[in-house]
Amino acid sequence: MNLQVVLERHIDRTSAPTRVDRDHDLLEALRRREPMAAERLVSTYGERAYRLASRMTGNREDAQEVVQDAFWTVIRKIDMFRGESAFGSWLYRIVANAACQKLRSRQSRRHEISLDEVLPLFDERGCHAEPVADWSPAANDPAVQAELRTTLSAAIDELPAAYRAVLVLRDIEGRSNAEVAEALGLNIGVVRTRAHRARLFLRKRLDYCMTTIPAAVA
Repeated sequence: MNLQVVLERHIDRTSAPTRVDRDHDLLEALRRREPMAAERLVSTYGERAYRLASRMTGNREDAQEVVQDAFWTVIRKIDMFRGESAFGSWLYRIVANAACQKLRSRQSRRHEISLDEVLPLFDERGCHAEPVADWSPAANDPAVQAELRTTLSAAIDELPAAYRAVLVLRDIEGRSNAEVAEALGLNIGVVRTRAHRARLFLRKRLDYCMTTIPAAVA
């Protein structure tokens, strides 16, 4: 075995410093039930939590309710946090799960789409069974861009909660597959699959949009 590898492993085991959560002081304040702890939690994470909830739910009122419920859960269950991940990641996961629950309850009141019904068709080799149009040059037209944004927003709203959560975290929030997996309690393979299928669904909706825009606009 390479000597450098042996040394690095030895250093990792014997002299690596214990990780200290950057939110250590906030954590201790919450655990001690200090009067101002909740206010510190909101001032530290309120804006980021609301942005995530808003992007996932697409609704201001729902996002506010999600954040309120998530923060209340954090305060009540703070003693369950064992430090196996960063406090921020743990909180992010609670917010994401609360948003997913909100989406599921909202979608249960209407027909929830089956992704298999609306995904593009593939042949036995896994290739597109239908021609795939390249409309990317037309997307530079400002009029077309406005139409695409409207279509994209509506398509994201149609996604089942489990797929929407992954898409928002991965492609809108810019989180890595590993971070999304940690936030949602999934394995990375599931994250990749859901992100891929969600993108295919959005692509099909955008394809339809581009084929129905009048030629004068497109």
